[in-house]
Amino acid sequence: MAHIETINVTQNRGETASAGLVAIGVYEDKSLTDLGQALDEAGDSVLSKAMDLGDVKGKSGETNMFYINGQRILLIGLGKKNKFNASGVRLAAGKASRAAISKKVGSVAVECFCSGLESCQAMGEGLVLGSYQFLDYKTKDEKNFELKSATVIGCDHDEITKGTAIGKAVCFARDLANHPGNVTTPSRLAEEAGEIAKEGGMKLTVFDRKEITAMGMGALAGVAQGTDEPPKFIVLEYFGSDESQNPKILVGKGLTFDAGGISIKPSSKMDEMKYDMCGSAVVLGVFKALAALKPKLNVVGIVPSTENLVGAKAYKPGDILTAYNGKTIEVLNTDAEGRLILADGLSYASKHYEPEYILDFATLTGAVLVALGHVAAGVMGTDEDLMRLVKESSVNAEEKVWELPLWPEFCKQVKSKIADVKNTGAARQAGTIAGAAFLKEFVGDRIPWVHFDIAGTAWGGKPTSIDPKGSATGWGVRLVLDLIDA
Repeated sequence: MAHIETINVTQNRGETASAGLVAIGVYEDKSLTDLGQALDEAGDSVLSKAMDLGDVKGKSGETNMFYINGQRILLIGLGKKNKFNASGVRLAAGKASRAAISKKVGSVAVECFCSGLESCQAMGEGLVLGSYQFLDYKTKDEKNFELKSATVIGCDHDEITKGTAIGKAVCFARDLANHPGNVTTPSRLAEEAGEIAKEGGMKLTVFDRKEITAMGMGALAGVAQGTDEPPKFIVLEYFGSDESQNPKILVGKGLTFDAGGISIKPSSKMDEMKYDMCGSAVVLGVFKALAALKPKLNVVGIVPSTENLVGAKAYKPGDILTAYNGKTIEVLNTDAEGRLILADGLSYASKHYEPEYILDFATLTGAVLVALGHVAAGVMGTDEDLMRLVKESSVNAEEKVWELPLWPEFCKQVKSKIADVKNTGAARQAGTIAGAAFLKEFVGDRIPWVHFDIAGTAWGGKPTSIDPKGSATGWGVRLVLDLIDA
């Protein structure tokens, strides 16, 4: 894990003197932020002169380095002042962290860019996310450098603290996913859940293979047949409010490595299937934040976890599995295993709780990548009001979603001729929707539910100042925390 752990907040501009790099902002109208104006005056108008020459335009994401009185000054373009928002703050703060790492500077001071906005939370998030690097296995790389500290000048302390906690939770989710499959195993997920439970005073329940089978979780047990790695069914309960308040339930796919089973995947890029547990990383990342923030609400997290490998004991195309809710499943493709383990997770949530709503997160289909690329997650669900809230939080967090229809015509396509349902839809048609149609069968009829297919957003997207290249993104943690109002 490599990212800043705490962010200092000060109202005293003089405390920037010891920082290795100071970040200030400029808008497209060539107006500088307050500290920028002061530094410009102290530096013989060097910033203004650069703008007059046309070298500084103030466009969003633009950066220019200056040296004033022996100090590095990073001038960050903030774009149009009337369009500057929390997303812009987050990205600009990430730029400051990235620049400090690039220059091998251990400390950075950043002027508050949040004037006129509702909150400074995004500033804390951006600084932490921008400082993230995955260096755990780089033992001899002399180029490695970690940002040690950050100071924000002029922001609200409590909001920065909250943003820092959320940023760290996203980085935690990234780390879980970035580790290889021989490190992030179902047992490792259970161990991390245990640490979160201790930190946040939560209740943790973990079922092993024998218990999973005895309880009737035939879908998860079926997928887990082909691996000697012990499967786990993880339940985290955070009750920060009156227990009479119906909990919000999060279910995350914890497929820690997916070879496809008997329906084996091509070898090309199979290594990326360590990311098939990113749904569980969303859930555990959210609970990491809950442990730090301790909001007054009730949340339950459920993670069914296993590997999906090829072996003499592996389940086969044509097998019939019985899920926790008693429904039978015809397996036509063993590489459509994520929906199988989620079936037991959703069934368990529906049976043992009276949820306010259920959200599930899964790298479920390659089809969503074809439809939406790495730009947005596909969402489908059963409740218009909940879907509206999801979309609002998507905008707030700048984590894009796009709703796909879950019409009866699609739901009919997962009906089986010899069992209740089958784990594929119509051949080469609406694959993402078929996955959601299947999952719908395992959610109680009266429970509001939304499914997030994050196969395109969990990793592999275009790098930004807050999303490093070649890394899991931790996508969804910030959206969920906004949605549940943590």
